[in-house]
Amino acid sequence: MPTISGSAARAEGSTACRRACCYRPAMTGHHRALQLLRRRPDLAELAAYPFNVDIARDEHGEAVRLASGTALEAVAGDDTGGTFFLCEGGEVLYAGSEGEAGLIADSVDEALEVLIGLPGWHDYTGLDPHADDNTLAAAAAETEDDLREYYGPDLDADRSALLTALGLRELPQAQLIRRLHRALLRTEPDFLLLNAEEGCAYTLLDRLPRPPLWQTVLEPGQADLALLRADRTCWSKVAGDTARRATALRAAQYDRRELDLPVLRILLQHEAHCGATEELRLAAVLVGLHGRDQDHRFLQSLREASVDVHYLLGGFPDTARELSRWAAEFDESNHGEDPADEHELIWAELARRQGRTELARVTLLRLLDDAGPGDADLLAGLAAEFARLGDFTQAARAQHLYASLQDDPGRRGAALADLASLQRRAGDVEVAWRSVQRAVTVLDGPPPPPAMDQVALDLGLPEPERLTPTWRALGLGLSVAEEHFRIARAAAQVGLSAAARASLAAGSALLPELPRPTEALRRLAREVAAELDDGTSALPSIQPGSVGD
Repeated sequence: MPTISGSAARAEGSTACRRACCYRPAMTGHHRALQLLRRRPDLAELAAYPFNVDIARDEHGEAVRLASGTALEAVAGDDTGGTFFLCEGGEVLYAGSEGEAGLIADSVDEALEVLIGLPGWHDYTGLDPHADDNTLAAAAAETEDDLREYYGPDLDADRSALLTALGLRELPQAQLIRRLHRALLRTEPDFLLLNAEEGCAYTLLDRLPRPPLWQTVLEPGQADLALLRADRTCWSKVAGDTARRATALRAAQYDRRELDLPVLRILLQHEAHCGATEELRLAAVLVGLHGRDQDHRFLQSLREASVDVHYLLGGFPDTARELSRWAAEFDESNHGEDPADEHELIWAELARRQGRTELARVTLLRLLDDAGPGDADLLAGLAAEFARLGDFTQAARAQHLYASLQDDPGRRGAALADLASLQRRAGDVEVAWRSVQRAVTVLDGPPPPPAMDQVALDLGLPEPERLTPTWRALGLGLSVAEEHFRIARAAAQVGLSAAARASLAAGSALLPELPRPTEALRRLAREVAAELDDGTSALPSIQPGSVGD
């Protein structure tokens, strides 16, 4: 399992941190069979051997959490170092010692029926889910024949006795294997397990076939496109919903029909109210392919009304005669006709807009875990998408990797400043303070050489003027200064008074070097200074209207 160094989120400051705080033990009092194992040592001993469900092994080898943030409690383990976890909704998740995990049942009773009924259950996670019952039963029989060589002939009798004592059913093994497969296929997105310290995801316990992400995300758009084609009365409802409109446009991209032009026009007109979006460009291309005069006039009006749209639809022709050619060239360079060719980040972003938060999160996590040195652009996109989900811990993890790949001091410093903001919102205030300090150091560059050499001093030459680093005169200077004040406030709120005062002092020192600090920045500086004011004279005085005038 890949590992990325980092620190766990603190309990304040972000949605991600609030999720991290809810890993309370799940209530187990209503799980009768589990309670019976805890009260009956004889049954617990039999469950541990030969069925490898040992309630004494209720600690995992590392701290873990569910990506969704719901509760998780270790209730048993096996002799390979694996652990059985009880989830908040009663489901049972298994985590292996080699970084693999999967949902195995919807309840403790069902899990025990599987684990006792299939003592070699690990061997069945890769079986063909479409195999018939005879094939599945034969696989189970082969595994159990091997088990009997070590355990003896009493395996079946002990299984029946244990299930009866626990009040559980003895079901056909083919049925149990199918139940296990159904549970495993539900592991993602809601039961993805993470290393709690480093944030990286466990791999899937199985290799069962699953539908591709694009198919899952595109399906509602395909349904809406069929609805739009069949019923004009639903046009405004579908087109007026941002997520439904975007998904329907994607569906139209991969299922193009000549008669769709009226539908595409209504989608384009609604998307035009959202500015220069990727969906606007897609809609413009799909409409433009038809080459109609009225569509050329409409698109031209959009370009004339917005600089952003002007550049989004670059190379737009002056006449309608060239519209279809322009659209075809744009289509070939920017869009495809096979959804399988699109990057998964596109589908993750669309899943988020559809409200499928955990589906988006699991996709982003898998992409982040697999990212390497050549994926700087992807990492920047992942950081932005995690932030839109409110998962600032994972956003900071992606941004940290992105910053480490920047060779240019300006880009690296800006990336570190953004990292500090994400770390602050994730609750890692001390780490954020260190990151913003590094950002300033990198942006300022190496210290200047001594002002004068000895010859110049002997001749009494004036000292050369030291230039202020240019980044302070840009918008980056404003954002870096603002981040200092926000870190100061966040540090004070969690009792880190030294970091709070140091960050306030550093931000205040930056203010006079900003050519045009905004009134909002001045106000923030005054507010934070007042919040931290304890009569210490070491802090610079910040008076209304006195900075940058």
